Amino acid sequence: MNSPCYRRRTCRLCEGRRLTSVLELAPTPPANAFVPKEELSKPQQRFPLDVFLCEDCTHAQLLDVVDPSVLFENYVYVSGTSPSFVTHFEYYAKSILDQFKPAPGSLICDIGSNDGTLLRFFQKAGMKVQGIDPARNIAQEATRKGIPTMAAFFNPQLAKEIRAKQGAAAVITANNVFAHIDNLEAVVEGIRTLLAPNGIFVFEVSYLVDVFEKTLFDTIYHEHLDYHSVRPLGPFFKRLGMELIEAQRVSSHGGSLRGMAQLKGGPHPVGESVAQALAVEEKLGLHKAETFREFGNNIHSLKTALGELLRELKARGKSIAGFGAPAKATTLMYHFEIGSDLIDFIADDSPLKQNLFSPGYHIPVLPRTAVLEQKPDYVLILAWNFAESIMKSLKAYANGGGHFIVPIPKLEVH
Repeated sequence: MNSPCYRRRTCRLCEGRRLTSVLELAPTPPANAFVPKEELSKPQQRFPLDVFLCEDCTHAQLLDVVDPSVLFENYVYVSGTSPSFVTHFEYYAKSILDQFKPAPGSLICDIGSNDGTLLRFFQKAGMKVQGIDPARNIAQEATRKGIPTMAAFFNPQLAKEIRAKQGAAAVITANNVFAHIDNLEAVVEGIRTLLAPNGIFVFEVSYLVDVFEKTLFDTIYHEHLDYHSVRPLGPFFKRLGMELIEAQRVSSHGGSLRGMAQLKGGPHPVGESVAQALAVEEKLGLHKAETFREFGNNIHSLKTALGELLRELKARGKSIAGFGAPAKATTLMYHFEIGSDLIDFIADDSPLKQNLFSPGYHIPVLPRTAVLEQKPDYVLILAWNFAESIMKSLKAYANGGGHFIVPIPKLEVH
């Protein structure tokens, strides 16, 4: 790949060629491309952020693919910095163990395991665990802390190696990563290779139903190539020798789909959640291009309202900071044109992002203590899916006269 970005010509799930552009967002740099001070003078390339709908299988996706080594090999997101996510993964592991009851010592593999937060709960329950993650720095740190993690991209060859050394996996998980991969067929082939005959593959992804209903457009960025719904996923798994047996809705990331699949002919029955999800998607019209045009109108309304609020506050001499520097903030700030003219700094709890500068706009990212020290008049919560816990944790700031702005799912000022 000479360029760090290329455009696909076929649908990622069905290989169809009838692809219609249904939503155009502002081009952005990679969402996690934070930069150190010494690199501020280097221009950051921006890439198209357009959503296409496949007219054959109705899958929504990005066709502009940024080289995954650019996106993931030096990653700055870790699950363990968010107490909400730690709790989410604790209950996640428990629910899988309760539902499928793998034998003690069974192998559990996590694709895109990050810092091993989820695997740690399986490990505590007596399971053998194996992480796979391409971010070398994070994989090394997870291994050092007792979660064996291979610094690699998951593929069929790697699956064969793991199975040869450790046996078949009772459970394979992939959380907020099944939407990140351009060649999903190869990943499913690897899963099929590694999974035990009665094993289960569990994945969590941002759910297109929630993205549409709540106008969660900022979950669209270059790491997320796919915006999954159940209607195209069922045939995709079937074509590749697997069967989708559950399609549960969970609250993480503002609304996610927890899908479960087994090998074709596996022992687990298809749950009612699959038919229920299909009915909801059909009612919303997520298979129609005009539905996404309505979505675009909703985004524009949010942009107008938030832009007017922030500019009016600045005109009155008020200071504004951001809180949270998640990947989604890059999409929101670029599409809504919120730069350093409006935001003085962004506070974030991740040490990997602190003292760096935000992608493209180069707004300084500081520890949360900066909010209490600099006392901005308003804090724009960019990590809006954690708004409640963020406001609670910054009670001292609010008691001192500070205000919060929550931009999504609806604009609120506290």
